[in-house]
Amino acid sequence: MSEEKKRDNKTSQPAHAYDSKIAKTIPFYRTFHEQAIDLVSEARPNPGSWLDAGGGTGLLIETAVQYFPKTRFVLSDPAEPMLNMAREKFADKQEIGLEMVLAGTEELELPDASFDVITAIISHHYFDAETRELATQNCLRMLKKGGIYINVESIRPGTPRGLEIGIGRWRRAELRNGKTEEEVAHHLGRYGIEFFPIRIEEHLQMMREVGFTTVELFWASVMQAGFYGIKQ
Repeated sequence: MSEEKKRDNKTSQPAHAYDSKIAKTIPFYRTFHEQAIDLVSEARPNPGSWLDAGGGTGLLIETAVQYFPKTRFVLSDPAEPMLNMAREKFADKQEIGLEMVLAGTEELELPDASFDVITAIISHHYFDAETRELATQNCLRMLKKGGIYINVESIRPGTPRGLEIGIGRWRRAELRNGKTEEEVAHHLGRYGIEFFPIRIEEHLQMMREVGFTTVELFWASVMQAGFYGIKQ
């Protein structure tokens, strides 16, 4: 059976292969985590609670807990196989007390003002405009006052030529990282069809309209960008 037929989540690889392939698929993927953690350290040091929405197998939390060992972490994802991989990963780390929730960000029903930090890393670009806005509103609702929401997504350049160049660079990065031509074609063929990037300006405007006060771009590379918003 092909990898495509085995796919059990919204990404381009099955859950069991996600950890080994995601860094080959998204340029600077691990840097997103490093930058998010550094941002939290400055903007919301010593967070009591942290939700990683659409967090898949728990890769971000696996790193973040090393920096914030006293933080209560919650991992949510709409794909049970991804959470199953996370359960295996954290099975011998009971001291973390990680809570897992099977739900997409747009449908989470966790209490208001529950978290100091909410992250959504390469997960909301699967949403259409209406659902993306709903998911972002939900994150705002679940944040405590002064809490920070960090979102990293694939983006859409503002011009046709910019898009052509961006996709070309992304393709080259995946090939350099060891993916096959077939794997790269499958993944990038989903752009605008199975995941729906928007322009940087649209991200920032949407976050302002939802109700975040401080709204900033904090990272950009190839075809991904990171944004944060703070709840007043």
